[in-house]
Amino acid sequence: MTGVMDQRRPRQRDQRKRVSGGAAAPALQVRGLSAGYGADLVLEAVDLTVPSGVMGAIVGPNGAGKSTLVKAVLGLVPLRSGSVELLGESIAKGRRRVGYVPQRSSVDWDFPADVLDVVTMGLYGTLGWWQRPGKAAKDRAMEALAGVGMADLYRRHISQLSGGQQQRVFLARALVQDADLYLLDEPLAGVDAVSEAALVSTLRRLRDEGKTVLAVHHDLNTLSDYFEWLTLVNRGVHSSGAVEDVFVPEELVKAYGRAPINLQAGAANAW
Repeated sequence: MTGVMDQRRPRQRDQRKRVSGGAAAPALQVRGLSAGYGADLVLEAVDLTVPSGVMGAIVGPNGAGKSTLVKAVLGLVPLRSGSVELLGESIAKGRRRVGYVPQRSSVDWDFPADVLDVVTMGLYGTLGWWQRPGKAAKDRAMEALAGVGMADLYRRHISQLSGGQQQRVFLARALVQDADLYLLDEPLAGVDAVSEAALVSTLRRLRDEGKTVLAVHHDLNTLSDYFEWLTLVNRGVHSSGAVEDVFVPEELVKAYGRAPINLQAGAANAW
């Protein structure tokens, strides 16, 4: 391939050095995982290893099980079979070191809470549900809001925010937990350009601090720009690895069933 894709390769080779270096436990280790809802088996025989310290994307067609995979590794969807390790620990132990951002469509935005209330909810795991947040907790929440450019709106009701602003608030709720692994379900879906830039900048900063970021992503056009690690999912994991190895036509065909019309502009931009 020529053009934009060739220009990106040196940057991706540098990222591969960081991906393969070090001896830290994988951020996520999945073996033989099968999961679903009721009688519907959505994922079957999933094996997946995501190294620590990468910014990774989970990509696949609609209905492929991307969100189910995120929920399953967090224990929010029961496993039919298999095992999961989060940062080298069981789900029950490792989950306290994970920050989770759900799909925006799954949140009740009419819930009576302002921006600061939502972010301080991220501290309930350490505070306890019945302890009111004190000054220290609120200061941490404000710091997280400042990190995503939302501190000025801390008293705004969440229903009065734009979609991008709502997503930034939920990222701040995850940030306040000071997690080691961040799992995000389509954090960039339906957000404005300003919010997208702010979110990506924050996620890159987390990666640069040694955290691991793993996000369900829908826009193949921005995949190579934003991420260095890629997992292709369609009812199972078809391929996972450095973007320059996985984001290629032969691997995309395995997950999507047909080749992209055009990879020349830097991504698979039509299916």
